[in-house]
Amino acid sequence: MRRVADLTVIALRAIWANKLRSTLTILGNIVAVASIIAVVSLIQGVNAEVGNAIVSQFGPDSFVIERTPMVMTEADIEATRNNPRVSLDDAEAIRRFGPSVGAVMAQAGRSGEVRYRDRVLENVRIRGVTRDYVEFPTFTAERGRLVNRTEVDRNRGVALLGAETADRLFDQLDPIDRRIKVQGVNFRVVGVSEPTLAAFGQSQDEFVIIPMGQFRKLFGARPSLTLRVRSDTPEEFDRAVDEATVALRIERQLRATEENDFGLFTSGAVLGLYQQATTGIFAVLVGIVSLSLVVGGIVIMNIMLMVVSERTREIGLRKALGARRLDLLWQILAESVILSVAGGLIGTALGFGVAIGLSSMTPITAAVHPWSVVLGITMTAAVGLFFGLYPASRAASLDPITALGRA
Repeated sequence: MRRVADLTVIALRAIWANKLRSTLTILGNIVAVASIIAVVSLIQGVNAEVGNAIVSQFGPDSFVIERTPMVMTEADIEATRNNPRVSLDDAEAIRRFGPSVGAVMAQAGRSGEVRYRDRVLENVRIRGVTRDYVEFPTFTAERGRLVNRTEVDRNRGVALLGAETADRLFDQLDPIDRRIKVQGVNFRVVGVSEPTLAAFGQSQDEFVIIPMGQFRKLFGARPSLTLRVRSDTPEEFDRAVDEATVALRIERQLRATEENDFGLFTSGAVLGLYQQATTGIFAVLVGIVSLSLVVGGIVIMNIMLMVVSERTREIGLRKALGARRLDLLWQILAESVILSVAGGLIGTALGFGVAIGLSSMTPITAAVHPWSVVLGITMTAAVGLFFGLYPASRAASLDPITALGRA
């Protein structure tokens, strides 16, 4: 062990004696590892942001039913073109035939104009909801209150504003109990929703929630609805999905041989589709960036071959004095690995800095994980070991007489 420590110290002294060459040698590894760490951090950030957005949209114990499946081929598009619109009757059927279902909310959405006095907002998302929407945790009120069930049942002209909509309309004014116009119709503001995290730089707080009856007066009853269904308990989630599927098939009088004429998807299914679609892309991206690490390893190998050539006399003399092949092998390998790992450490820090910098300037959030540090150091150590093996074995196999003769 002491002999290994002594040889490592010799390797460090050799590196320190040629500081400029050592610095230039590890530049390739610095750039390679910085690129890999930055890409991995940004990819992890994108995955986390998408996952959070999907979970916040669905909730842990709820699922969504729409007119068509979420992902369709060309054949699916043609086959689902005549799917019936999702209606309030479908929601009622799920309540009636789903003992494991805790709540069913129907929702419709259209973009429209919202006005307060001389302030006008265009293309605000107007959402019509049914009475069970209060059962879903994605709807909250930071100020005031939610539109209650009685107001929904009686189609009252009341509204819950998204946080950004309230800020843009009222600025510093308290919006509670003030009158706004949605598509030219008066509504009284009863609450402002809690702000949510933006998804990829896009605000999720630009909306107005009104009772479904009012929504239909503004936009008509033809738009297909989106149903959100929540199970009684998380443990009954799978049973609730099955019961909702059966209920819709009964309501629509589908035969056993007929496919579902609606789309049903959960947060897990959506997240799975996203990961399936992006895993290959991310792997190719990381693979391409990793090629620069191979280039860095080749640079290290070339430099170490040059070092062996420069030290031919020293190697011959040490072997003549009794140095073992293993000693020379370890010294050259130690220099190669130390150079490579040093580049990895600097590259890891630089990569995190680049990822955090890009995160601050773009909508993408970087996710910095400790395993990324381990990955960067392990990869560079492996590169140093692999590309240093040939120069080290060449130095160890030099004949002392031939080496001294060359000098």
